[in-house]
Amino acid sequence: MKNNVVFIGMPGCGKSTLGIVVAKMLCMDFLDVDLLIQKRIGMSLQEYIDRYGVDAFLRTEADIILSLDCENTLISTGGSAVLIESAAQHLSNLGRVVYLRLPYEAIERRVTNLSRRGVAMREGESLRDIYEYRAPIYEKYASVTVDLENKDIQLNCLALADILRA
Repeated sequence: MKNNVVFIGMPGCGKSTLGIVVAKMLCMDFLDVDLLIQKRIGMSLQEYIDRYGVDAFLRTEADIILSLDCENTLISTGGSAVLIESAAQHLSNLGRVVYLRLPYEAIERRVTNLSRRGVAMREGESLRDIYEYRAPIYEKYASVTVDLENKDIQLNCLALADILRA
């Protein structure tokens, strides 16, 4: 296993927001998988999902994850990064996988732009549906689970940095 940290969790849980700050606190590089995907596909995640579908998006996301080879990096994944087993396994091999867990109600409050956010969800699925489907998968691949409920960003960053230093 490499010396990276991988943040997984639902859209809106803070993977990117907390990730960049925690990476700085731990003197690590920061890599946002969603930004890598956008760079490769040349459009927003939502445009790609709308044009080519969820399955094509998941394959593209998995291809990018499988190509990752880094050291001393905090990797912020998209919420669907663990849905393809080979990608999830590769993330586990890259380093410590940290599930940033929030209760559904907090996710619902935070994710207000669902139709534009680039969430890999099929027609007819609700945010609750994907939450209930993904939560056990996040738990399966996490080496550490951190509950973020009722904390502000600064406290979350300090707590995460302390946990990851241990």
